[in-house]
Order: sequence, then C-alpha cells, then structure tokens
Amino acid sequence: MAAVTDSCSFSSFSKCITKHLNLCYHVDFDSHVLKGRVALTVEVLEDKFSTLTLDTRDLKIFKVTANGQEAKFALGVLDAVKGTPLEISLPFELSRGQHVIVEVTYETSPKASALQWFAPEQTAGKKHPYLFSQCQAIHCRAMVPCQDTPSVKHTYYAQVSVPRELVALMSAVRDGQEVDPEDSNRTIFRFRQTVPMPSYLIAIVVGALEYRKVGPRSSVWSEKELVDLAAFEFSETESMLRIAEDLVGPYVWQQYDILVLPPSFPYGGMENPCLTFATPTLLVSGHTVIAHEIAHSWTGNLVTNKTWEHFWLNEGHTVYLERMIGRFLQSEQFRQFMAIGGWKELKETVNTLGAKSPFTNLVINLDGVDPDDSFSSIPYEKGFALLYHLEELMGGPEVFMGFIKSYIQLFAYRSVTTEDWKNYLFSYFKDKVDILNKVDWNTWMHTPGMPPVKPQYDTTLADACTALCQRWKKASEEDLANFSPNDLKAFSSHQLIEFLAQLLQEKPAPTACFRGDFFSSSRWLRVCLRAKWEDAVPLALKMVTEQGRMKFTRPLYRELYNFEKFREKVVSNFMKNRPSMHQVTASLVAKDLKVDQTQSTGF
Repeated sequence: MAAVTDSCSFSSFSKCITKHLNLCYHVDFDSHVLKGRVALTVEVLEDKFSTLTLDTRDLKIFKVTANGQEAKFALGVLDAVKGTPLEISLPFELSRGQHVIVEVTYETSPKASALQWFAPEQTAGKKHPYLFSQCQAIHCRAMVPCQDTPSVKHTYYAQVSVPRELVALMSAVRDGQEVDPEDSNRTIFRFRQTVPMPSYLIAIVVGALEYRKVGPRSSVWSEKELVDLAAFEFSETESMLRIAEDLVGPYVWQQYDILVLPPSFPYGGMENPCLTFATPTLLVSGHTVIAHEIAHSWTGNLVTNKTWEHFWLNEGHTVYLERMIGRFLQSEQFRQFMAIGGWKELKETVNTLGAKSPFTNLVINLDGVDPDDSFSSIPYEKGFALLYHLEELMGGPEVFMGFIKSYIQLFAYRSVTTEDWKNYLFSYFKDKVDILNKVDWNTWMHTPGMPPVKPQYDTTLADACTALCQRWKKASEEDLANFSPNDLKAFSSHQLIEFLAQLLQEKPAPTACFRGDFFSSSRWLRVCLRAKWEDAVPLALKMVTEQGRMKFTRPLYRELYNFEKFREKVVSNFMKNRPSMHQVTASLVAKDLKVDQTQSTGF
C-alpha cells in the first residue's frame, strides 16, 4: 500500500514524526502576539536523515537549534492554503530510530489565523482582555511550527506567562503555577498532556476566568458573569461521561472541563482534550452538543482521521456515539428523532452546496483546498447515515455498538483512513461479508449528493411537528385565528427545532403566522426572512452581530443577503462588525455575501 500523504501539510511524516512538544509562551496583549519557544522531540524514520520540514503560517522565526547546536533554516514559498514551509538543515546526520530535539524560537503574527484577541469591551466583564485559539483544521501552524497533520500524534508540556490578573488554560491537565521570575506582575501557568494527540487539538485560552466544579473530574470555566449559569447547564456532564465509558471504554484524558467562550466562537463546541470549548449559545439546552464533544474524547481525539479527507471518521462516529448517549439519557425514540433532524440538515446542506458538489462526497479531495472551505454537515450527517444503515444491516444498535467499541479499542492512540476502517469492518463482521458486499460503497463514499439509501427512522416524536407544519402550510387567511403560541406548549426544545426545520423545507408561511416567542431561534428568523417579513431583519442582524457560531451566522447571512431590499444594509453590517468576528467565520461569510472574489463551497 502506498504511503499516506497529507495534501494540507508540508511535513513529511514518512521521514520523521514528532513525539513530544515542550512549549513556552509569553502572551503579549499589547502587541497581540505569542512570543514562543518550542522544543520538538522528533523520531527519525530513515537513515542518513539531515533535513526536516515543519508547517508554519505568518510566524517570525528567530533561531533554530538541534540538540543544542545551531541549525540552518529557511522559510520557503508561501502557499495560499498551507502557509510557509520551514526548512531545517541539521548540523549532523541521524539514522532510523534515533531522536533529535529541534528547538525553534519564534513569534506569532497579530493576525494569526489560530488566535482571536479581544479587547476588554468585547468580553462579558468589560475589564480585561481575552485570548483564545482555534487550531482545527490547519491553524496550529500559525501558533507553533510543527508537523500540522492529524497523521502525527504527540504529547506536550507547556508553560504560559500571562498578566497576573488573568488565568491561562490549555488542552491539558493543569500542572501548577508560579510568579514569573522575570516579571512579578505576571504568572506562569504549567500544563501537561500525557496522551498523544494531533496538533489541531492544542488549545490555549487566557482571560479573567473562574471555575465551578460540576463533577469529580469536571469543572466549568468562564468569565464570572456566565460561570454559575454554565455550571447549572452542564451539571449532567459526569452522567454523560459514564454512559460513554459504558459504551466504548475508559476515559483516558483524566480531566473533562468545559470552557464557555465569548460569543464570537465559530463552532458549537471544540473537543480540545481536557478542556472542551463551548459557545454561549449552548447555555440554553446545550446537552446534545456537550454529548457530542464528550464522544469526541474517543472518536476524533483517541482515534483520529489520518488526513482531513477522512474527516467523516471523526464526525460521523461522534454523531453516532452522541446519539447513543442520548438514547441512554432519554430513549430510543429520542435517538431516532435526532436522526430525523440530522437527515433534514443533510438534505439542506446538499441543496445549499449543490447535489454535484464534490464537497458532498463523504471522502473528499482537498488538493489545493482549505479544509475550512469544505466544512459542512456532510461528514457529520452523511457519516451518521452510513453508520446507521450498517447498524440496520448488521443486526441493530447493540450489535453494531460492539463493532464501534472494538474499532475504538483497536485503533486507540492512532490515526486511520477510511480504508483502515472498512477493512476492520469486514474483519469484525466476517460472518456477514456477503451483506457488506451488497453495500454501494462507491456511492456512499465517493459520489456527491444524498446517500443511496434513506434510513427508516421512528417518527413518533416528529409526527406532532409534521402535523402542525402541515396545518400552517394549508392555512388560508381565514384560518389564522386558529393558530396561537399554545400550539407549541407541549413541544420539547428539540421538537420546536424540528418543527422549524420542516417549515424551512416548505413554501414561506403566511406573514400573519409569525407570532410567539421565537426570536432567539435562527431557524425561525430564516423562515421569516424567506417570507420577506421585514420585522425579522433587525432581529436577524442583531443575532449575527451578537454571536458568531457558524451554524447560525452563515445561514442567517445568506437569507439576509437574498432579501434584496436590505442587501446593502446587510453587507454594511458585516463590514462594520467583521473585525470583531472570528477569522474563519468572517472569511466564509465574506464569500457568502460576495464581498470576496472567491465563492465559498463550504457550509
């Protein structure tokens, strides 16, 4: 089998692999940079080894040493997607199996794509600045020179110097703190990550943070204005951890903390080991997202996609495990209900991207493509649909969970491709190979559009949503008096989301039906905008301005842009607020609004 390469990385992990990082950071809020030093312990995989390449983006490199000896280095040609290779020439040759410690002294850029810097007025407390990172998919190279590929896993140790009134956290176990010996106005926080993990899971946050314990191995961190609400909302964390352990084996990361970030964070959550990052939008019914991030502790963090073309291995399995956790917390009907919502989200994404878009493939080609531009619900929901289909074929959830657990235990601490996964699937179900051979693998994996099979889900919890949606769809002007907010009182929050998702698939509802307390819902606002209800425009603009979660922000901006009467105002609103948005979100919304030349094919 040919050696696996990563089209998103300059580093050749067939020649050497990083085993450990030792990081030292000085966080400078005045200049918005990290002044850094990193020592990479590198294992050599070939004889006569004397050069290595690391990934960087917008880094200033000051000095490189190898085992304490000065090493020559050069920054290569800038690539629009991959950044700039750092070519290092060692002052000696090494043989296969030997190790070398390569130390790089450097500084990040104020515009580093991995880092978001907030002025005090952009935080909840309004008194102190704030910093957080987001390295997935290929942004770690903007924070540290490294082999920035999920094919390579390593441990790390870190020391972070910050102003003494602030707290630093990382995706690792806390290992003490002390006054910075070089500046008594600063504190050094230390961290230790003993479980090998890919570079994209390195994370840092610095702010006026407090914590509340919510379990024997879990705390919730946030600014003090949100920390008590967060502790209440995430009080079931330990229950979800225990269910996941029963399903797939021991939790190996020691600590499971949750950090509630400022509103501009682009994702619902990010599964950084020991410290899940969460958006404040989760502070109302965020349980399913936290179940998802907990599941990532096994599917993604412990077993990792080898390259971003195989992202579905991370996300499809995580959605599957997340919904199994929901099954034990609530019911099998609830799992089926969530799967129905996921199928609708999948259909909407395929419609948005186009049924022939290569980004609707389960396994995608990222040659020359930024993985951020391919981000969508496809790997999540198309991946889940495949796993659920296999569950049906192999004998039900209990049987298939046996495979999932075995797959995780076999490939723990490793990175895998779709071929690795499929080979093990056939090996595990060796008595059912004839059934597996009938699966249309090529269409599932390598053909754009919807899956070749639509799973049959239990619609019990969705039927009430469908019935009300049909009433709205068929209503005439004379019928409007028969509708009221009482129609929704018996709905759970998940049923309300499903009802709105169904409305989004129908023709716009009558304007007079827009009543009730929905205005915190992005789906509701999208329904209103499609119906050209002008009162929804300021509410939608408020939502895209006050939070930056891509799942809400991008679809809302698209609907606003399609409301031609307000297009100029919408673009103006975006341009005004762009500097305070996360860079990933801002760049993708800019493409949606035709502000940038290139058109986004992501979600």
